[in-house]
Amino acid sequence: MTPDISDPMDATQNLDAALSMLSKASLRRMLAAGEEVLTCQRVLRKTSSNVVAELLRHQGTFYEWNHFPAGDAIDWETHSQYYYHAHPKGERPGEHGHFHTFLRYTGMPKGVAPAPLVHPQAPNDNRIGAHIIAVSMDKKGYGIKMFTVNRWVTDETWYAAPDVARMIDKFEIDHTFPSWASNRWLSHMLILFKPQILSLLEQRDARITTWTARNPGLDVFEDRALEVTSECKIDVDKQIKAIQAALAS
Repeated sequence: MTPDISDPMDATQNLDAALSMLSKASLRRMLAAGEEVLTCQRVLRKTSSNVVAELLRHQGTFYEWNHFPAGDAIDWETHSQYYYHAHPKGERPGEHGHFHTFLRYTGMPKGVAPAPLVHPQAPNDNRIGAHIIAVSMDKKGYGIKMFTVNRWVTDETWYAAPDVARMIDKFEIDHTFPSWASNRWLSHMLILFKPQILSLLEQRDARITTWTARNPGLDVFEDRALEVTSECKIDVDKQIKAIQAALAS
């Protein structure tokens, strides 16, 4: 089981434990992803821009709830998809908006299947697919948190955590729409923070199980009282330093 690294009270210790379980090759891949994230941020700063500003450029007025870019960003070769949006002010303090990332049904790894739900799912090429992780952004355009959500939030096809875990490495938006830098930044963030994502997915399923036990007869996946199922703070610089320390040990 992946160590729980979402608790900010013990984040450093648990992250170190998670990293110590990884191979040197995995750590080097994460470090390379971190360097790419920093590069994207650096080149955008040179033009007084950031990941979010670059994404929203030429996208018209930024309205709450609307998906940006319009129609979502989809890579039809990798079957990856994302959109950025914002909730009304006050719903998510300190956040400008957040990314929702997905793997479409056509790109699922071999052997995975939708989880059996109260209302049977019928995945097809037109469904948004499985939600992998959401990434919260602050007003300066930097990532501050990752979180998972209940099924109804994005109308996804629900897959169990072990199956979603296999989708993380498949996520990549490898084209220039709406922004080459923003796409590369987001794609590499999922590699850099893979240990956190794995932990959050496990916590998501545990929360669903607990909620179901406490609310018998209720369809937990459609319960509007349960929206965010797990979350943790993230820090790119601290993550990279932790990876470097793990590689040096």
